[in-house]
Amino acid sequence: MKIENISDLHVLVQTARCGSLSGAASVLGMTPAAASATLKRLETQLGTRLFERSTRALRITAQGQILLDYAQRAFDLLDEGESQVSEARTALVGTIRVAAPSDLTRTTLLPWLDEFLALHPGVQLALNVGDRPLDVVRDEVDVAIRYGTLTDSRLVARVLAQSRPILCAAPSYLARHPAPQTPQDLAHHNCLLFERSSRLHKTWRFGQNGKWKEVRVKGDRSADDASLARMWAIAGAGIIFKSLIDVRQELEDGSLVALLTDWETEAYPLHALLPSGRFIPNRVRALVEFLSSKFAISIRNENSK
Repeated sequence: MKIENISDLHVLVQTARCGSLSGAASVLGMTPAAASATLKRLETQLGTRLFERSTRALRITAQGQILLDYAQRAFDLLDEGESQVSEARTALVGTIRVAAPSDLTRTTLLPWLDEFLALHPGVQLALNVGDRPLDVVRDEVDVAIRYGTLTDSRLVARVLAQSRPILCAAPSYLARHPAPQTPQDLAHHNCLLFERSSRLHKTWRFGQNGKWKEVRVKGDRSADDASLARMWAIAGAGIIFKSLIDVRQELEDGSLVALLTDWETEAYPLHALLPSGRFIPNRVRALVEFLSSKFAISIRNENSK
C-alpha cells in the first residue's frame, strides 16, 4: 500500500527529532494517542516497522531511517517552493546558511553581510566560520564561500573573485631578518603555516620568466585557522603566504610588507558553492549576486590605484 496522507509523515519526522511520541505530539499540537495512531497507520500502509518501541524509548529502524531521509528532503523542497513563490512577490525572507573561511570573513565579508541584512530585514543569517570545509550537501549549507577549484560534482559554483597569494611579513620581523631575495631564501626564514582544504599548506609556488619553482617551507607554528597565522605575521613572528584579499588592509597601512614582488604567484578562484540538487531560494541568489558585485567593485578599486 501507498501512504494515503503525506501530512502523516510529519509525525515520523517529529518523533525522530524528539525521540518520543509525546514530544512529537506536543510539537504538532495533537494528542499522544493521535500521534501513536498516525504512526501505526503509516506502518500498516508500508508493511514495515518504522520504530522499535520499548517502555523507555523509541529507536528508529533502518527502514524508518530511509523514509525519514526522504520525508525530510520532501518537506525541505516544499518549504523552498513556498519560499520562492512568496519571495517572488514580497520582500526577501528566511534564513541563509553560509559557510566561509575564517580570515576572509573577518577581513572582508562581515561588513558586507551586515549591509545585506540591513537591506533585507526579513532575512536571517546563520554563519559557520572555519577553514575546514563543510560538506555543503550533507550539512545543509545554502552557500559556501571557498577558495580553490571545484571538485564536487554535486555542487554548482559561481566565481566571486580571482585571488593571488602574496608573500609578506611585518616590519618588525624584517628588522631582525634580511628580506628574502629569492624563493630559495625562504628555507632560512620562519614561515607561518595554516591549513587550506584541510591540509597544511607548506609548499609555496613562485614563477618568473615562465619558469616555476616550488619551495617546501617550515616554521615554528601552524594553525587550522588562517586568521591566527595572519595575526602572528602582524606581530612579527614570521613570513606568511596569503591571499591578497585577506591582507590588503595590512599592506595598505604598513603593518605588513610585500616580499618577492618580482615573482609571480598562481591565481586561485574564490567560489560561491551551491548544492546543485536543491532549489535555490531568491534570498540565496540575492546574497550571491550582492557578494559578487562587492568583490567586483573592490577589485576594480584596487586596480585603479
